[in-house]
Amino acid sequence: MHAITIPEPGGPEALVWAEVPDPVPGDGEVLVDVAASAVNRADLLQRQGFYDPPPGSSPYPGLECSGRISAVGPGVTGWAIGDEVCALLAGGGYAEKVAVPTGQLLPVPDGVDVTTAAGLPEVTCTIWSNVFMVAHLRPGETLLVHGGSSGIGTMAIQLGKAVGARVAVTAGSAEKLERCARLGADILINYREQDFVEELRSATAGEGADVILDIMGAKYLEPNVKALAVNGRLAIIGMQGGAKGELNLGTLLAKRGAVTATSLRGRPPSEKAAIVAAVREHVWPLLADGRLHAVVDSTVPMRDAAEAHRALEESGHVGKILLTP
Repeated sequence: MHAITIPEPGGPEALVWAEVPDPVPGDGEVLVDVAASAVNRADLLQRQGFYDPPPGSSPYPGLECSGRISAVGPGVTGWAIGDEVCALLAGGGYAEKVAVPTGQLLPVPDGVDVTTAAGLPEVTCTIWSNVFMVAHLRPGETLLVHGGSSGIGTMAIQLGKAVGARVAVTAGSAEKLERCARLGADILINYREQDFVEELRSATAGEGADVILDIMGAKYLEPNVKALAVNGRLAIIGMQGGAKGELNLGTLLAKRGAVTATSLRGRPPSEKAAIVAAVREHVWPLLADGRLHAVVDSTVPMRDAAEAHRALEESGHVGKILLTP
C-alpha cells in the first residue's frame, strides 16, 4: 500500500507519499480500506518530531479514518467484510489501509457519506469525553468553546446546543464568528479585538462559563480560571498557547472550580473503547436524525498532505480538512 511517511521531522515538506508494507489485522482487529482520513493538530506535532505514536501503533500520522472493512482478524465478532466504518486511531490514518481494534470502530452514521465520516471520530470522542464524561455539561449551563470555527469547535457548538446549553465561542474574525452563529453559537467573541473574560461576563450577567473547552493551554490558563462560573469546570485539550502557565489557586478555590487535562491518543484500548461506545450511544443518533452534521472545509488528495498541513497551520479553515487516497 501507500502511506504518508515522515523520514525526517520538519515542515510540511517532510511528509512523503511512499510504498510501505500492508498492515495485518491482529487479534480483535479489522483491516480497513481507507476512504478518507482527516488532519488534526496532533499530526502537525508528529510531523515536527514532538508527538511520537504510542508504542506498538502505526508510525504513520492520522488519528481517524473512514472506509470499508476488507479483512477481519481472529476473535472479531459483530463486524463483517464490506461494512462501512469510521475509526478512532492511535496512528496510521494517512494510508490506503489501516488495522483497527474493533473497540475503536464506529458504523458510518445514517445519512452521512463514507468520506465525510472520516472527520467525525476524533472530534466527537474528544468532545464527548471531556465536555460530558468529565465536565458533565448540563442543560441550561454555559459552555465556552475556544477556537469555535475549528473541527473541534464546530462540533462542540452543535453538541452543546443539542443538550440545551448556551454556547459561547471565540474566533479570530467576523467571518468565522458568523459561521459559528449559523451552527447555533449564542455568544460570539473576537479574541483579536475583545477580552473574552469581560465579554463572557457581560453576556452572562457576571456569572461566567460553567464549562470551558480549551485548546490553548498555558496562554489562557489564568483568564480561563477568571472566566469560570462558581462550580465551573475547565477542560484543557491542547497546548497551542504553551505548556507551562501560572494558576492562581485562590481564584480557583473561591470559585470551587476544577481543572482537567486529557488526551485521547495515549489512552489504553479499554478507555478508548468506552469513549467510542458512549459516542455511538449518545452522539450517533443526533447525526442520524440531522441534529448534528460534520463541517468539512476542504478535501485534499492524501499524497498532497503537505498542502493540507499548510492550510491547518494558516488557520484559515472552518471545520475539518479531509484527505482521500
